[in-house]
Amino acid sequence: MLKRTTLAAAILLALTSQTAQAEGYKLLEQSVSSMGNAYAGRGAQITDATLVYSNPAAMVHLTGEHFSGGLNLIHARTNYSDVTALNARGEQVAGRDSGKALLTELVPFAFYSQQLSEDITWGLGFYVPFGLSSNYQQDWAGRYFADETAVKVLSLQPAIGYKLTDWLSVGAAVSLNRAEGLLSKYKDHAGLCELGTGINQLVGRDVYNAAFCDSHYEVSGHDISWGYTLSLHAEPLQGTKLALVYHSAVRYTLKGDSEITNTPITAATAGNTPGLVAISPNLPLLDTNTGKLASRDLLVEKSKLDLTTPATLSFAIDQQVSQQLSLQASVLWTGWSKFQSIDILSDDSSPSISISTGPALGEAGYIGYIPQYWHDAWSVSVGATYQYQPDLTLRAGIAYDENPISKARKTARIPTSDRVWLSAGFTKALSPLSSFDVAYGYMFMDDVSINEAEYGVAGNRLNFANVQASYSHSAHVIALQYNRKF
Repeated sequence: MLKRTTLAAAILLALTSQTAQAEGYKLLEQSVSSMGNAYAGRGAQITDATLVYSNPAAMVHLTGEHFSGGLNLIHARTNYSDVTALNARGEQVAGRDSGKALLTELVPFAFYSQQLSEDITWGLGFYVPFGLSSNYQQDWAGRYFADETAVKVLSLQPAIGYKLTDWLSVGAAVSLNRAEGLLSKYKDHAGLCELGTGINQLVGRDVYNAAFCDSHYEVSGHDISWGYTLSLHAEPLQGTKLALVYHSAVRYTLKGDSEITNTPITAATAGNTPGLVAISPNLPLLDTNTGKLASRDLLVEKSKLDLTTPATLSFAIDQQVSQQLSLQASVLWTGWSKFQSIDILSDDSSPSISISTGPALGEAGYIGYIPQYWHDAWSVSVGATYQYQPDLTLRAGIAYDENPISKARKTARIPTSDRVWLSAGFTKALSPLSSFDVAYGYMFMDDVSINEAEYGVAGNRLNFANVQASYSHSAHVIALQYNRKF
């Protein structure tokens, strides 16, 4: 698998096909009771302590003290096929032309709320608002574009709700967020691997260095930053509950190390290294100690990336139809249009990578640049809740998520399209003070094709590198939540 490239891709390229119940890489898995309705009516329904996140204003309707904690098991599968790839010189890349990428992740959460007075309730929550991971087979033909990707944001959030009137309440929260990520891929050194021992024929001697085929990029990085939430909850008519919730964007500067192994040594990067001679203007220098083309075992450069996780605005309604039946609906906007490119920059006083990648990309200090041009996206969901027995509540729902990536911008790390989610669940009372929720969701998504190339900072295509492939997807989420009143 590829080595670490830069924390740019580490976090934002972690938007692969294997997201859970949301577009991009945002996770909605902070409430199993809401998941049963496909998150329709989330924040409007008065459910449990997960309101600390989904709508702090609604916490005022939770009397006494409440605790909710749970786990979501996400299992997603992406099958790829018909893969063809070219290196920077336009030569065919040998490798697997079909296979699968799997994601299996546990996403935890825990929330607590306490009523301080008739009008004021506070709460505290721990949850994962963004995250996923994926991994291609090491020998797939598109390895110069993508291999391993991982991203995770952990959040700790205190919140408060205040009842303005009998029918209207407001809420606010702040969140302390830690973002971390990793990206890896094989490095295409202008086709040196594919040229193979053909290099020997060019210079009339055995100089090929097989280490070029194992050259990797890998990057990891992290940062801590603050965000906030503002919300309203209203019941203007008896049986009609409304919610409006805004979660702010959160801005990070991720810092970490970019690493490259087995990098060819050229005249521009040789420095004062002894024992190196030029044998061809288009080839790396020759190492006179080994008789092979020269390479460095490891290059490390401090890197940084400005990352903004998007703001969201949701509106939800919970409508009581009868004593047993209620209907829910939600609309969610996500501000993905802030994500226009991934700019991986040097943060090192003694650069070792950007001295060559910067000129190639068209601007000094650049280690990597990946255009994205995402657009804002909408999600809609509808659901129903039925009180089947005094101790058993049944839930079901359907959701549609718009994909924020246009057809022309889909990549091997992000081969996604619009998706439909079906979900069902139930709440079972164990006693007057405790209950548990169970929910299951299944994702439908159309097949996707990609045609990806490499670009410079000015938007110019850099070389002949290209990967084309077809994808099909499926995803399951199984979740369990325990609730306790005190």
